[in-house]
Amino acid sequence: MQMTIQDYLNTYFSHFEPNLRNALAERCSLKSFVAGEQLMQTGQYFKSTMLIVGGLVKVYRQGDDGGEFFVYHLEPGSACALSMICATKQEKSEVLATAVEDTTALLVPIAMMDDLMRDYKTWYYFVLETYRSRFEELLEVIDHIAFKSMDERLAYHLKKLSKQHGSRELYTTHQQIANDLGSSREVISRLLKKMEQHGKVILQRNSIQLLD
Repeated sequence: MQMTIQDYLNTYFSHFEPNLRNALAERCSLKSFVAGEQLMQTGQYFKSTMLIVGGLVKVYRQGDDGGEFFVYHLEPGSACALSMICATKQEKSEVLATAVEDTTALLVPIAMMDDLMRDYKTWYYFVLETYRSRFEELLEVIDHIAFKSMDERLAYHLKKLSKQHGSRELYTTHQQIANDLGSSREVISRLLKKMEQHGKVILQRNSIQLLD
């Protein structure tokens, strides 16, 4: 049976007060994205902010040379703090977001934002918590770049992906991992091979299996 907006809100945002869930169900809409599809692009204006209710989204920056810098992932029950800020202030996006797997999002019109912040405490605290958690994730990324070696960052990244997907079998490419970590495919392939020699992973044609 297909889930309704109210079903998604009750499942992933049960901490919202009933009146808030009802208000969102009345005025919001659902949108589906296939794996690989972009949810946000650099330079775009937002007509809504997104609450993720299914799938997995990668938020990242892109350099002038086409290189990527991973920022954070969005999972069901979360929202993009950067899109909230841009939507509220009617500013252009400074990041991109791509569906890692088939994803469903609840679109909250920007016209609702001020009323939600004023009228519903659970929304107010949700926005503050979203800002706080995303800031901590950014600090974690900075710490890893500044203080961790690439092999340590790679091992941590794989474990985090495994936890998010709920599986030790990761269907990703060496190039995609390199993009996420701001490295080259050659470096990542060499480190993965080293991990395989140490019995930590099994490298297959289209996947990586974590053993440790």
